[in-house]
Amino acid sequence: MLSIDLHGKRAFVAGVADDGGFGWAISKALAEAGAGISVGTWPPAYKIFTTMLRRGKHDDSRPLSNGSMLEFEGIYALDAAYDSLSDAPENVRTDRRYADKGDFSIEGVARTLLEKHGPESFDVLVHSLANGPEVRRPLLETSRSGYLAAVGTSAYSLISLLRAFRPLLRKGGSILSMTYMASERVIPGYGGGMSSAKAALESDTRTLAYEVGRAHGWRVNTISAGPWASRAASAIGFIDDMVRYAEANTPIAESLDAQEVGNAAAFLSSPLASGITGVTLYVDKGFHAMGKAVAFPSPPQPGAESVAEAGVPVA
Repeated sequence: MLSIDLHGKRAFVAGVADDGGFGWAISKALAEAGAGISVGTWPPAYKIFTTMLRRGKHDDSRPLSNGSMLEFEGIYALDAAYDSLSDAPENVRTDRRYADKGDFSIEGVARTLLEKHGPESFDVLVHSLANGPEVRRPLLETSRSGYLAAVGTSAYSLISLLRAFRPLLRKGGSILSMTYMASERVIPGYGGGMSSAKAALESDTRTLAYEVGRAHGWRVNTISAGPWASRAASAIGFIDDMVRYAEANTPIAESLDAQEVGNAAAFLSSPLASGITGVTLYVDKGFHAMGKAVAFPSPPQPGAESVAEAGVPVA
């Protein structure tokens, strides 16, 4: 039987702060395949996330098919806006949400992992994070600082992560990121430079695939996911419309499940995908293929069943 087997492999997933996003779904799928999982969590969310895990608040989302539970080898405070700790302003480093987290920079987390696990100890690196402080602003009204912040955290951080993780990754390693269709088509309301950041992320995927493929034998791919119930997606502000629109207009007229994204990530991380690199893989029920809307459903009426919790992936 052909199966995905990641036993003996280790993955780091940057961008897990709850059990409702793609980062969690990817972590769970990789664990299902046998990989050991470490995650990076945004420092302001770190205490909440670790407390929820400790108190069993995420236990309903943790069971694996073999009866065991999703476990993390480590949870690390990570703010991908900073390559090194010295890049973080004084007011950030002294903020109570950051002050006790150690070196929360990209280089700091990579150094901690190197000390704990040693060189060439990871096989999978997942970039499932993004931030656009002005995402609700039209591009024309986006400030330079807001635009650069979106591109820096949502796109450049992949480059920084990969550079910092070079000593940690084994030959044949897989690097994955999460993108969104706004990189190539206009999504009104997805502003603040986030569409530009996703376009840069996809372009960088192709260039990095060449550079690290030749130098190290690593593969670099990105997943373009459809709308999903993500707490981070609520920042965009038009969640309900996008989910209902996608459900009505995809070739497979049903909602995306986050685990479908996780399964695709597990495949891309496995030897079964050894010939795949530099690819943007759509996991969106075929929504990207449509050139004309079939329908746009009416807003739900008061008291009707709603999909208010679903949304457009930010990461």
